[in-house]
Amino acid sequence: MVGGFLEHISSPADVKALDSKDLPALCQEIRTTLVRYGKLHGGHIGSNLGMVEATVALHRVFDSPLDKIVFDVSHQSYVHKMLTGRAPAYMDERLFGTVTGFTNPEESKHDMFVLGHTGTSISLACGLAKTRDLMGGLDGTSGTRNVIAVIGDGSLSSAIAFEGLNNAAEQGTNMIIVVNDNEMSIAEDFGGMYGQLARLRASGGTSQPNIFNAFGLDYRYVEDGNDVAALVEAFSQVKDIDHPIVIHIHTAKGLGLDAEDAAAGVKEGRCEANHWQDPLANQGSPLGARKHYGRMAMARLEPRFASEPGLVVISPATPGSNGITREFRERAGVHYVDTGITEEHAVAFASGIAKAGGTPVLATSATFFQRTFDQLQQELSLNGTPVTLLVFGSGISGADNTHSGAFDIPMFANIPGLTYLTPTSGNAFLAMLDWSTTSRDHGAVAIRVPGEPILAAERAAATHGGAYPRYRGGAAAETSAKGDAGNADTPFARYRVTRQGADVAILGLGNMYPLAERIAADLAESRDGGVASIDATVIDPQQCTSLDTACLEALRKRHSLVVTLEDAQLSGGWGEQVTAYYANQDGLQPTGVDKHMRVLNFGAAKEFTDRVPAQDLYKRYSLTAPQVEQAIRSALR
Repeated sequence: MVGGFLEHISSPADVKALDSKDLPALCQEIRTTLVRYGKLHGGHIGSNLGMVEATVALHRVFDSPLDKIVFDVSHQSYVHKMLTGRAPAYMDERLFGTVTGFTNPEESKHDMFVLGHTGTSISLACGLAKTRDLMGGLDGTSGTRNVIAVIGDGSLSSAIAFEGLNNAAEQGTNMIIVVNDNEMSIAEDFGGMYGQLARLRASGGTSQPNIFNAFGLDYRYVEDGNDVAALVEAFSQVKDIDHPIVIHIHTAKGLGLDAEDAAAGVKEGRCEANHWQDPLANQGSPLGARKHYGRMAMARLEPRFASEPGLVVISPATPGSNGITREFRERAGVHYVDTGITEEHAVAFASGIAKAGGTPVLATSATFFQRTFDQLQQELSLNGTPVTLLVFGSGISGADNTHSGAFDIPMFANIPGLTYLTPTSGNAFLAMLDWSTTSRDHGAVAIRVPGEPILAAERAAATHGGAYPRYRGGAAAETSAKGDAGNADTPFARYRVTRQGADVAILGLGNMYPLAERIAADLAESRDGGVASIDATVIDPQQCTSLDTACLEALRKRHSLVVTLEDAQLSGGWGEQVTAYYANQDGLQPTGVDKHMRVLNFGAAKEFTDRVPAQDLYKRYSLTAPQVEQAIRSALR
């Protein structure tokens, strides 16, 4: 454990009790603790290292939780957590992971909201301030005094951040907006406002036009945002202010990272790798599914740039986590656009490119596509523009409760005119990407980038010489035919029957296809105690936006049970559509005709989960081979 000031701080009151001359030593101890924590555990290290002095100064000056501090996206909340009773979680290896990487009111009264998406702190702060103004004002009787929103320069690109600035100026009452300007977003900053921020930095905050003044906001600048004394002075001057003000502080991202980190590519300053640091022990590990299949997609697209001037890859920030490497970006040149943290704009932008005859490929996480629902429905689907969306990080995972990808299917699969493809191998993924980017005879196409279950199955097949099914085209099965009319032009509308059996048909959607194969293989084995083997049919649906009704009807000939597997929220999802289809069709059968089909659906519950290991969630949702096999045997008795 690291010792000193930090181990004796259990609340902001302890920060206030320190002699002012001890604050730099406290900051250095926090920085040392964070650097060690990053090496061993990983996390959002760069932004936190840049915010050490600012967070100490905030808790030195303000009185949390009476004064409300809202950290945008809360990537930079580790120091805040240390100063509000949670320091052991960063100091003691045995306690790493016992607190979330984001603010969470369940952990502390000093955390206002569960936050993990960008741009919302100013809007949330506006709400806190409005209620305070209605219920007593700054005298504290409302339970709120000063309201402080902390937001980074990268987060300012979010549309909602501008909406919040606009509202804050209109309210006109106490609100302190701390803009942490470290000259970086997740990758670099992109957008016209960043030239203005640079001029403000160069002029000591005096240049005009001033974007914050233009909104009607007061403004002050602190050049050395890593000088704790200067920050204490600046915050003290605006405490209890009667109008909204922006305190623009210039910080160094990743300040304090050492030579060992640098050797691993994690450096101080404008370094993309310090946004998220993996533990040093993970150096050299094989790529995860996101980066593996993301690089595969970019390698497929890159050779086409020279002959297809309208082909454009778009990333609303987060390129590195999705395999869009810096080397690829540099080679792609004008064929690559980082719009900043602007998912809504990115979708509408892509629709405009497609409308003009270009070929946009927009790549981001399932959790971030949730922010774009209106644009997906209106600008893309309603207009029928042929945009390709690469959806990363979908499905069940051990993510925190703000970054779950398990809600993607109920969203994407239920937007009219949008096709959601679910490849079950790298080859299928590339075939779908080829089709969606070379044909214009379709509307928006989203492709669910294969996840860890598929990558593990492919690697196992390669290592052990297995026969993991490779993509063979959309019309492989004799029982398959064209799906619903809405997907008539989609070559992947048909279900692929990859294993023909009887009694039970197992439909493994996307990432769950390897599980379907395993279950079928297990069922085929006879067991001790007279347990008979079952020769199951296995089906790869390929997509989840329409039903291959011809295939579903053909299954009636030899099967009495259909099982659907999906690693997404079951409620409102794909499996329920299969169940509803059979229930409705069974109700139309003539009296006395026994053609009723039983259906079992397996998928995720409608719930938020927070850092629960994926394997534990599979067990919770009965998405393991033994659990599904037992359910099948029970149903067939």
